[in-house]
Formats: sequence, structure tokens, C-alpha cells
Amino acid sequence: MSETISLRPAAPRDASGIARVHVETWRTTYAGLVPDDYLLHMTEAGQAAQWAAAIRGARRADMVLVAEVVGPAGPKIVGFGNCGRARIGPMKGEVFTLYVCSDWQNHGIGGRLLTGLFEVLAGRKIGSAAIWVLSGNPSRFFYEAMGGVRRAERKERFAGTALDETAYVWPDLQAWLARRGGRI
Repeated sequence: MSETISLRPAAPRDASGIARVHVETWRTTYAGLVPDDYLLHMTEAGQAAQWAAAIRGARRADMVLVAEVVGPAGPKIVGFGNCGRARIGPMKGEVFTLYVCSDWQNHGIGGRLLTGLFEVLAGRKIGSAAIWVLSGNPSRFFYEAMGGVRRAERKERFAGTALDETAYVWPDLQAWLARRGGRI
């Protein structure tokens, strides 16, 4: 690969690139897990509007990171994630999203994004984190490989159906980052 991959905080101008990744990854990852009608009606324009508003209105502890590939054709967003204070306990922080385009998976981008999000949380004195994942999502094994511990399960109502979710937790972000060689 001659491309350079970098992580950076998202800006409102990134909303359309984030939306493209969001729609693509949902349609490839969640087919058969969430209602087909929901996936068919997702649009990049709708997601771009939501992400632009989320980036502009982010709470103090929230952050959206993008993974960008810079190649001969110029920069292209191939992944993103966002984090902030946990919506519910027992962890203090939460990774709300982490998506990488299918063509760019297995290139270390997901691990770099997760590390970057944990660095943001730790830098804001948030020492633990969780992520809720659809239990049928094959990407859940990524979180296990990254040291996440299955802590809880729940049913979440979404698009008119009840979905099974599993929480993976990292109770000590400082220790995790030290083992990964991340900044603290």
C-alpha cells in the first residue's frame, strides 16, 4: 500500500465522508441483523446532516475521530469513531461508534481508531470505557481481540424490533494504553 493512513479529529466538512462510511458499513455489517427497510432507507445525505450537527454540537467530553487515507487520488475517509462520557454505567466513558470500510478492514485502522478514542477519554480523565455491540455482529470478535471483556447484555429497541446487544468493557484505560504503547 502506497497510501498514508492518519487519524485526526473530525471537522464539519468531514460529515459527507463519515456518512459514506456509516451507510456502507451498516449495509454490509448489519444486513440480516437490523430491519432491511431501515438499511434501504439510510441515505448519505441524511447521515451527513446528522454527523455535521453532532460534530458542531459535541459535548465537551465528546470527540469524533476520522481515519483518512491519503493516496494519489487525494484524501479519503475510510473509518471513524466517536466517544464521550458513558450514557449508562458502570464504565465512565463510552465508544459510541467505530466503523471501518470493508475494503480497509484488517489493516490496523480499527485498532488505531480504538486507541485514539481511548487516548481522548484518558486525556479527559475518563479512566474506563464500554462499547455496546449487536450480539450477532461478527466484528464483536475485534473487541475481544482488543482486550474488551464481555460485561453485560441487553435488548435495545431499534427500528421497530428488539436487538440483542453485548457490552465490552475496558476498566482501566491507562493500563490498556500503556500495554498498547499509546500516549497517556
